[in-house]
Amino acid sequence: MIDHVSLGVTDMERSKAFYDAVLKTLGMKRFYDLEGGAGYGITAEKPVFWIGTPLDEGRPARAGGGTHVAFAAASRKAVNEFYAAAIAAGANDDGKPGLRPIYHADYYGAFVLDPDGHKIEACCHRQE
Repeated sequence: MIDHVSLGVTDMERSKAFYDAVLKTLGMKRFYDLEGGAGYGITAEKPVFWIGTPLDEGRPARAGGGTHVAFAAASRKAVNEFYAAAIAAGANDDGKPGLRPIYHADYYGAFVLDPDGHKIEACCHRQE
């Protein structure tokens, strides 16, 4: 079982502004601001998503080929709101909101690339 996921970022203030706006649509918020990092979750007791600048200055943050983080959405409306907030906050489209029947009949998701090029998604497994 995964406890949390972290992504490296190149500009903390830009990334915090981006993820504050985008994750709010899914009921998450930033609970932790540490030197070089920020933690998000539903509650302060359990941040599940972190962003941060690499501690090793010789290894800059970069998006990895194939790296993909999917956030659970409570509804298709929340997926649509996630996508709209992400695009408004500077993300690049990587798959507009819609059904993805290749996964299963009710899989509804949207994909964007964050300011550092990380592929993030919101998905809902429920019927309309």
